[in-house]
Amino acid sequence: MLVWLAEYLTQYISAFNVFSYLTFRAILGVLTSLLLSLYFGPKLIAALQRMQIGQVVRNDGPESHFSKKGTPTMGGLLILGSILVSTLLWANLENKYVWVVLFVLVSFGAIGFVDDYRKVIRKDPKGLIARWKYFWQSLFAILTAFFLYATAERPAETALLVPFLKDVMPQLGLLFIALSYFVIVGTSNAVNLTDGLDGLAIVPTIMVAGAFAIIAYASGNVNFASYLNIPFLPYAGELVVFCAALIGAGLGFLWFNTYPALVFMGDVGSLALGAVLGVIAILVRQEIVLFIMGGIFVMETLSVILQVGSYKLRKQRIFRMAPIHHHYELKGWPEPRVIVRFWILSIIFVLVGLATLKLR
Repeated sequence: MLVWLAEYLTQYISAFNVFSYLTFRAILGVLTSLLLSLYFGPKLIAALQRMQIGQVVRNDGPESHFSKKGTPTMGGLLILGSILVSTLLWANLENKYVWVVLFVLVSFGAIGFVDDYRKVIRKDPKGLIARWKYFWQSLFAILTAFFLYATAERPAETALLVPFLKDVMPQLGLLFIALSYFVIVGTSNAVNLTDGLDGLAIVPTIMVAGAFAIIAYASGNVNFASYLNIPFLPYAGELVVFCAALIGAGLGFLWFNTYPALVFMGDVGSLALGAVLGVIAILVRQEIVLFIMGGIFVMETLSVILQVGSYKLRKQRIFRMAPIHHHYELKGWPEPRVIVRFWILSIIFVLVGLATLKLR
């Protein structure tokens, strides 16, 4: 929004030309969303407390979590609001990729909001019925995938980029829609499963978003894309501003969500952030790299799949409790130890994912 104003004012004051630089707007995006989060965080927490919108704790969970009952939830509204405002202010709104990520952010946030609303306000422990949750996730994911397929302008936009292999980029055709669906919905639910400890989900999300900001910048620059032998995607560069806004909002939320948390993000935050990471991976053609960088999310999801599958087939559990972060809690690890060690693993996964850009 302010980009248009800056372009107009440049003809009168040349200093406004600085707003044409992507890196400058990315910095402003981080700072804007961070400051918005820090300013409105206490106000949102106070409002949630007044409305008695508190976390519901499972009776079969770790005993250490019982003290968290009643902690304000739906703090994801703070993240989403900060990202939305910052992106609208500093991104080029003529870029279709910006509107795609905003659509996914808002639509999946709405699904999470309804789920949280039913749980904490209507006191329905089941929240939004699973089949309806998956229906709406599937609908929005398919709409997004179809739009990207229908509006693709270059063959690279619907090709599969395989890490470590220089010349392997098979065209997906209609399979692009199927792959995009699974990436968006899968990542959305994976981040949702990870959001079980204070700060556990938001930090890996910030790290992956930071890595995608680097990839988006390289993909949107013809020289860097040629040097790294990745597809040149003209619209991708503007995603740097969105990723920067996500990082700033995430850091601001972490200020209140760090152990012991003053607020939880709830499904309104986790479902939206996961879906956004998925669609960014699709836009920059790095779905496989997302699988690597989001290793923590993959671990958490696989632990649930293995636990459920093992119990149904053998009537035996592999872990003491799933997702896997609860397994380590029940083994006696203090919550901060689990959180920080998972953060360290996330750093490793992200670095390995970034390394694939050069190792081709």
